[in-house]
Amino acid sequence: MGEEQAFIRVRNLQKSFGAKHVLRGVDLDVEKGKSLVVIGGSGSGKSVLIKCIIGLLKTDRGAIEIEDRDIARLTDRDRTFVTRRSGMLFQGAALFDSLKVWENVAFRLLYGARTSVSHKAAHARALDCLAQVGLAPEVGNLLPAELSGGMQKRVSLARAIASNPEILFFDEPTTGLDPIMSDIINNLIVEQVRALGATAISITHDLASARKIADEVAMLYEGRIIWRGSPDDMMHSGNPMVDQFVNGRAEGPIKMAMRRQ
Repeated sequence: MGEEQAFIRVRNLQKSFGAKHVLRGVDLDVEKGKSLVVIGGSGSGKSVLIKCIIGLLKTDRGAIEIEDRDIARLTDRDRTFVTRRSGMLFQGAALFDSLKVWENVAFRLLYGARTSVSHKAAHARALDCLAQVGLAPEVGNLLPAELSGGMQKRVSLARAIASNPEILFFDEPTTGLDPIMSDIINNLIVEQVRALGATAISITHDLASARKIADEVAMLYEGRIIWRGSPDDMMHSGNPMVDQFVNGRAEGPIKMAMRRQ
């Protein structure tokens, strides 16, 4: 990919927490309208990467550019620039327990500083988004606690698309779901990304999900991107660390620390 084609460009991204170096120089490009999935083991820094890009964490060093605007310094203006254009499905759905489902979906429309609309319009948009993820209008009047895990994921996806974002972030979208519901969520993600024409970045260790929703896959290991390619190439990459990860082998160059009892 040429430099001029990157809609989102990450260069030498570094992030540490005390003495723990999590991101050690991540370089990443995402073309406009494409879906990139970042895979990697637990603790590899996937969630930290996505939180830095969306602006939930401040970086230590490096550049994060969206349409050539460097937002890595995270001024209030930069944070607003990103959040107004983005939607995110969080790993645990992250719904507000005290709000009805439709209010969760329409939260940004109701309470966003520059996106507030009328109660009636927000309610109508929420029901439309719920329909897009296969949920009936009456679900809108329920509380999150009354929903199954799969339904909560759908509601979170509905909330992510409610403001018609240009960029979508998915943090382990199928965690905790059975294989059938995982496939339903994956299909919904593909449908909504295409419908919006959005640029998407997802993080997951679910290889079935990666194959379904990705245009390209990148693997994060020890704080750096060590491989990038198509979903088809992922299963026979020729990279020993990628091969070990996708085949779930204990033996290989990736060493897992074992706790002694």
